[in-house]
Parts: sequence; structure tokens; C-alpha cells
Amino acid sequence: MANTETTANSVSIDGLTDRYLLFKIDDANYGLPLSLAIEIITIQSITKLPRVASYVKGIVNLRGKVIPVLDVRAKLGLPEHEYDDKTCIIVLDIHDMHVGLIVDMVSEVASALPEQLMPPPKNDKAATYIASVFQKDDKIILNLDCEDFFKDDLEQTRV
Repeated sequence: MANTETTANSVSIDGLTDRYLLFKIDDANYGLPLSLAIEIITIQSITKLPRVASYVKGIVNLRGKVIPVLDVRAKLGLPEHEYDDKTCIIVLDIHDMHVGLIVDMVSEVASALPEQLMPPPKNDKAATYIASVFQKDDKIILNLDCEDFFKDDLEQTRV
């Protein structure tokens, strides 16, 4: 069994520390701690829920478990676009709850040491959900702060 260490923003699991699952929204590259990701699934039929935020697209049935699904693009205030064959759902485990994030495309897993992580711009509304930034090759990666990203949604989407 892997050793785990809980921090304020994530769970550190041996072999996954400092690793990020990268995904794209439009032309921007985002990351989230790999230790939170359970699996990546293709986009599927989503059952809408009444009286939830517009970015909460509904729920999916994942092998008998009901998972709420949020559209990252909509949550970030970006215009919606039609889902295609690259659109997928990243299933995360956050606070012992499974939740799906709809993203344009998953690209890769990357490593970034703590000294490579830079803070996001201060007082920039666009950086509200960004925990840190790092550079990989010629790309800037914006790491989601999953605590802030889900802060207002975990209770209203709990199924």
C-alpha cells in the first residue's frame, strides 16, 4: 500500500508527488495534481439536474456510481462549444467524493518540482482558480487550485 500524506490542497501519494495531469481548454494548458485523478472517460450521456449552476452539466452513471459533472470551460467563464471526440471527463476524488470535469482534451502527465512552480499573478481575476504556474517546454501550465475550484460546488452537487 502506498504511503499517503494529506496537505491543505491535495493528497501526496508515493510516486505521484510533483506530477500533474495536463489538459487543454481552448489554447490554454492546465494541470491538476495527478494524485486526485481516478480515471479519464469519454464524454457520455449526462442527465441534467434542476436548480444548479449552469456549469454543472448534470450527473453520469459510472459503473453504478452517480458522479456530478462540471464543465471547466463554463466554470472559467469561457464560451461553450460543442463536445467532440477529444472532449473527455476527468474523474477526480476530492474530499472523498467523485466528481467529473469536462475538458476539451487531456494531453499528458508532466512533472514539476516545487522550485519550478511560480505563484499566479496577484490581483488578476483570471487567476482566481490557479494555484501555481510552471513552464514545460514552450508551454505555460496553469495548475488548478482544486480546493478553490470546487469550494462552492461540492455541497450543491453532492448526490
